[in-house]
Amino acid sequence: MSSVVTIIIADDHPIFRKGLRELIDADPTLRVVGETSDGVSALAAITDARPDIAVLDVDMPGHDGFEVARAVRDRRLPTAIIFLTMYKDERVLNNALDADVMGYVLKDGAATEIIAAIKAVKAGEHFLSPALSTLLVSRTRRVRKLASAAPALETLSPTERKVLKLLAEFKTTKEIADVLCVSPRTVDHHRANMAVKLGLRGQHALTRFAVANQSAIPEP
Repeated sequence: MSSVVTIIIADDHPIFRKGLRELIDADPTLRVVGETSDGVSALAAITDARPDIAVLDVDMPGHDGFEVARAVRDRRLPTAIIFLTMYKDERVLNNALDADVMGYVLKDGAATEIIAAIKAVKAGEHFLSPALSTLLVSRTRRVRKLASAAPALETLSPTERKVLKLLAEFKTTKEIADVLCVSPRTVDHHRANMAVKLGLRGQHALTRFAVANQSAIPEP
């Protein structure tokens, strides 16, 4: 088995992409096996080449980085995802972690951080730009606080947690049913069960709870 880590880069800025490729290819243990400029071709390249790692810009034409990351996860492809972004935003970071993104690198630090990020992710570790460490601490505190305030969350099934996360994105029952490939009636059943478990009453109480606690809801 080759010890070389294979990588695909997807970014719609050709100059930035070229510089990133040169930086990565300068390390003999890493090899860029493809470049793309949009999310649609990025997903196609990942599906075809199945690289160890895909380095994705969050904002791309076609599919954005989140859509590509979720597709990779849902299709159970063996590629780990690293996001490249300008966003120093807690909500974007939380959504990335929820989409099973393993690395989150700020573009302004990519030149010094991308190699370390790739090697950490290849080793099965998460990598976060040091400038974002305070956001991760904030997320961890919220998760612990919610777990203490609503211990019943731990009793939710993996499917119920998926439904709760989709409710936090303001998806309708029909949209959730389409995502999970189940009937709307099944989604309504999950919603009713969660409301009972969490002690929530009222037509929109579950949705309000999901939105308010989006970043702290446990992973399915």
